Amino acid sequence: MADSSFDIVSKIDRQEVDNALGQTAREIATRYDFKGTGATIEWKGDEAIEISASADDRASAVLDVFKQKLVKRNVSLKVLDASEPKQSGQQSKIGVALKEGITSEDAKKISKLIRDEGPKGVKAQIQGDELRVSSKKRDDLQAVIALVKGQDYDFAVQFTNYR
Repeated sequence: MADSSFDIVSKIDRQEVDNALGQTAREIATRYDFKGTGATIEWKGDEAIEISASADDRASAVLDVFKQKLVKRNVSLKVLDASEPKQSGQQSKIGVALKEGITSEDAKKISKLIRDEGPKGVKAQIQGDELRVSSKKRDDLQAVIALVKGQDYDFAVQFTNYR
């Protein structure tokens, strides 16, 4: 019988992030407390978002609205890496980087956790920026998913290719 397996990945659903960004832009254009503050939110390249407003607190408020929209769209806030508000002329700007992929040291941490606390007979292999977990028993794989979900990592975790 062939081994069953799944992949542990950290990916961003760009369409959901784009939808949340669009909703945030529409909301700050119509909300009364953002009138006259010059608040904007827009893509800055493929992997970053830039928020600008006339004051630090307004820029932070735009970031909060954006986070609310992401949560409603089931996107983990762990993919965001927001900087502190910086003054740039008359504007206050916040740069938000999107984190994707599992670093090799994070993959090693997960692999060690699976070896130490997971069921026997489960193998974890690092493949680039993802982790392949395989076992003869599907129940063991379910136990590993529950184990990894129970941990609190500083990156988003998804499980794909379950077969």
